Amino acid sequence: MMTLPSISLVTCSYQQGRYLETTLRSVLQQGYPHLEYLVIDGGSTDTSLATIRRYQDQLAYWVSETDRGQTDALIKGFNHSYGEIFGWLCSDDLLLPGALQAVGEFFARHPRAQALYGDSLWIDDAGRLLRAKKEIPFNRFVFLYDHNYIPQPSMFWRRSLYQTVGGLDAGFNLSMDGDLWERFSARTTIAHLPRYLSCMRFYPAQKTRRLRPQAQREDMCIRHRRSWHRQTAALYPALHVLARGLRVLSKTVAGGYHARVPQEVRQWLQQQAIEAG
Repeated sequence: MMTLPSISLVTCSYQQGRYLETTLRSVLQQGYPHLEYLVIDGGSTDTSLATIRRYQDQLAYWVSETDRGQTDALIKGFNHSYGEIFGWLCSDDLLLPGALQAVGEFFARHPRAQALYGDSLWIDDAGRLLRAKKEIPFNRFVFLYDHNYIPQPSMFWRRSLYQTVGGLDAGFNLSMDGDLWERFSARTTIAHLPRYLSCMRFYPAQKTRRLRPQAQREDMCIRHRRSWHRQTAALYPALHVLARGLRVLSKTVAGGYHARVPQEVRQWLQQQAIEAG
């Protein structure tokens, strides 16, 4: 039997009592044998604290205190983590059944792999399926000149890689994931596992939707900071069109635009919605 690596998963949360319990259950019901689950709450005043306390015996670490935002909370969580594999799950997202097992098996079978992402599903604020996000293999050119298409809750990486690149940058409030992936991709090949691992909520009050202009500014900062990229800034519009065309072609060939969601996954989502009330 293969030896599965330990996985440290961090959930950061603030005033997300409506979704938090469903998120916690989606992780704790994974049944992964070597899970270190940490919850970092920013001092919520809603039902979040009561929810965390209901599950505290199953958590490796939790805290509820004022912080400087999501990135600060994630840094705090990873600083308390000891697993071989890292990942994070926002308090309104979900892990699909078997996700951690699939991730653990991948890293056990590929000891040289440093980072991995799977596919995801978009769901609404009530947990209803919107559409599949079946992705293409990682392409750094597309990532830099089109957009960050990696579904954040489906991304996992080795602790050693995180330490090598210096971890999360507290200077990013919205694109902290894209910044980290870019630094990962400058050092290693990011692998793609063609399997649905997570669900991401899409609703009007969502942070990335409310603050989209700021997110776009942070994205451009990531793309323009390297010297070779600054030298091609004048060509960016043309390179963007080329990168977008390559992504659309690759995703079409991979069947990403008409991907089917397995019936058992649909049934699981329906059950989560019922339990959430």
